[in-house]
Amino acid sequence: MSVVIKVENLSKIYRLGIVSSRTIVQDINKLVSKILKKETPDIKLGVINNRAVFNASNYVWALKDINFEIRQGEVIGIIGKNGAGKSTLLKILSRVTSPTSGKVKIRGRVASLLEVGTGFHQDLTGRENVYLNGSILGMTKSEIKNKFDEIVEFSGIGNYIDTPVKRFSTGMLVRLAFAVAAHLEPEILIVDEVLAVGDAEFQKKCLGKMHDVSIKEGRTVLFVSHNMGAVSNLCSSSLLLENGMLKKMGKTEDIISDYFNQSENKTAVVNFEKINSDCYFTKVQLQSTNTEFPSINIDVRYPFKVTISLFVKKHYPELGVAFTIFTKNGTKIFYSSEKISNLVKSTELSNSELNFEAEIPGLFLTPGNYFLDI
Repeated sequence: MSVVIKVENLSKIYRLGIVSSRTIVQDINKLVSKILKKETPDIKLGVINNRAVFNASNYVWALKDINFEIRQGEVIGIIGKNGAGKSTLLKILSRVTSPTSGKVKIRGRVASLLEVGTGFHQDLTGRENVYLNGSILGMTKSEIKNKFDEIVEFSGIGNYIDTPVKRFSTGMLVRLAFAVAAHLEPEILIVDEVLAVGDAEFQKKCLGKMHDVSIKEGRTVLFVSHNMGAVSNLCSSSLLLENGMLKKMGKTEDIISDYFNQSENKTAVVNFEKINSDCYFTKVQLQSTNTEFPSINIDVRYPFKVTISLFVKKHYPELGVAFTIFTKNGTKIFYSSEKISNLVKSTELSNSELNFEAEIPGLFLTPGNYFLDI
């Protein structure tokens, strides 16, 4: 299959804080450099976009030297932490913003769903916005008319189609926006995290539609989501972005594993900082009955303990502790909760650290990577 998206040495730099350079000379130098297609002086000041590290420079690389190719009919997931550069990449591919350097070559019409309400006018009705948004995507009036009934049926908001969209809920707006983007037959469909605001039924419907668009119609889909289950089910290949750089591209299963390893704690004990609050967690630890503590690996053939510690300044009758175990795809497989008053006498619930322990039986989990949420 032919290449429909080719990205070569793509970079995008942003200035933090003010938009102007404060001086006319600097602004003129930037403009001249842009006209002459030369490197602007600011580029030399740019640093890698790492939110966890303070940088003296006001210029950060939202994207830096990105290279990849996407072929017709592929469904590609784009994965990364907040601030990794996912939305910036999609905005460049959608021609919402231009790159600082590098090239993007795209074959075919692009339909993008980047933010809730993008391309919609709040004072126009849903019907009028379908025609407006369709025209923005490059469709003729007759093409939109032929697809109109399918769009409304898919969105599930037929009763409200002649109501101004400013009265729509966020979920209704996303329903209509996705329905327009998916039914106007783009060669490339780009979908950002906006589907997360839809209900479970509509999310399932959208994932099914994107699958059909790719498999049955041979169209290309780029999908950004923090829902690893959705990415795993929909995308055969994925990109992993980290601090504005392309860390890896390959099979989705491998990319998801690498994504979780970015934030994996290399210890079985997590200590939390003391905060100014009447109640806060102080520590969580895991301990297997078959490994020497502390170990980062738990032998699931044997029981293991989850110990949660918290500090309470005063008595809260309804205070409870709970934890959940998830698979790496985000599927909840275990949940446990208990009111503190059921476990500890009220006289002990002031200015003290409390420890709560739960034991997971052996062979309850299969070998793999899991995540604990408290």
